[in-house]
Amino acid sequence: MMNYYSPLTYVVPPDEEGFYLKTILQNRMGLSRKLLSRLKLTEQGITVNGKREYISIKVNGGDVIEIRMQEEESEDILPQDLPLEILYEDEHLLIVNKESGMIVHPTHGHYLNTVANAAVHHWKERGENVRFRPVHRLDQETSGVLAIAKNPYVHQQISEQMIAHSITKEYLAIVHGTVAEDRGTIDAPIDRDPEQPHVRIVTPSGYRAVTHYETVRRYDGITLVRLMLETGRTHQIRVHMKHLGHPLLGDKMYGPEADAPARKSEGSPSGEARDAAEGCAAGEGVYGAPEADSAAGEPARPPAADFAAGEAPGADVSGGMPGAPSAAPSPAADDAAGPALARQALHAYRLGFVHPGTRERVEFTAPLPADMQAVLDACE
Repeated sequence: MMNYYSPLTYVVPPDEEGFYLKTILQNRMGLSRKLLSRLKLTEQGITVNGKREYISIKVNGGDVIEIRMQEEESEDILPQDLPLEILYEDEHLLIVNKESGMIVHPTHGHYLNTVANAAVHHWKERGENVRFRPVHRLDQETSGVLAIAKNPYVHQQISEQMIAHSITKEYLAIVHGTVAEDRGTIDAPIDRDPEQPHVRIVTPSGYRAVTHYETVRRYDGITLVRLMLETGRTHQIRVHMKHLGHPLLGDKMYGPEADAPARKSEGSPSGEARDAAEGCAAGEGVYGAPEADSAAGEPARPPAADFAAGEAPGADVSGGMPGAPSAAPSPAADDAAGPALARQALHAYRLGFVHPGTRERVEFTAPLPADMQAVLDACE
C-alpha cells in the first residue's frame, strides 16, 4: 500500500469553470511537467472531488482538486543525532538555523555530521518519511537560515521563485576596513578562476552577479554590512566584497591572508575570536550615534546590536540603490588588521518567499551567532 503526504488542495472558482484540469494543475497550482507526469502514475496523485480523473477533463466551479505525492526517504543518508536549531516546521517545510562549520549535504568522503544527517534523524524520531531536499545551499562556514523542502512540489515551487528573483535573501557580514558608502550595488560578473577552479573571481566573461549592500555600522577597522542577493552565484558575497576592497573578516579563501600568506608571520590576526577585543574601538553607525535611554539614563544599544537581535534599522532598501561602486581595492582592507575570527564572518539573516502550501508570503530570521556578536561587542 502506498503512503502519501498530506494533499495540496485547490478549489475551482466560478470564473474558471470549463477549464481543463491540466490547465488548472499547471497554471494555477504550478506543477511542472515532470511532477505532473509522476502524479498521473499514482492512484491518488490527482483527484477531483475525491475521485481519480484524467487531466483532459473540464472542471466545474467549486470542484475540489487535490494532489498527493508518495512518501519518500533519503536512503543514502544516515540518521545522526546532532543539534539542529529548528526555526519553523510544518508538513511542507523545515527551516533551520545552520551553525557555522556544518556542511549542508553529505559529500564524497564526508558522510556524517551534516545538516542532512541531523534532519533525517529528526524526521525518524517524529515518524515521518521525508527525503532531504535543501532549497538552497550555504557554505560550510556560513551560518544562518536554511530552507528544506519536505516534498518535490514545495522544492519546485521555491526553486521557481528563486529563478524569478522573487525570494528575499539577506545576509549580515563583518568586513575589513571602513565601507565609505551607506548603500550601493555591486554588479560584477563572476566565474571560476582558470588557475584555481575552486576559487571564483570577477571577470568580464563571467556570469551576471548582482549584490546590493547597506552599511549597518562602522567600527575602527571593520564594518557591519547587510547584503541582499539579486543573483545566487557560488561565493558571490565573498567575491563581491573582495572586489569592493572589503573582504570578509576571517575569509581564508578571499581575505587578505589568502593574498599574502606571509602576513600571518608578520603579526596579522591569528583567527582566534579572543583577539577581537584588541585594537577595536566603536565607530559611528550610519543611522547616527546611539541616544541615551531617557528612562534609565544609560546609553541605548547601538544599531548593530538592535539589528542583530532582529530589528533591522533604517528604511527599506529594496530599491533606489546607487550604481556599482569602484572596484579599486581599499587600503583599509589591506592595512587594517581589525579583530580576528576563526571563520568567514557571514550569516544568512533573513529568508522570505511565498509558502507553496498556504500561498502566503513568509519570512524567517536567525539572530547573529555568538562568534560574530562577540566581535561587535568587543568593538563597543
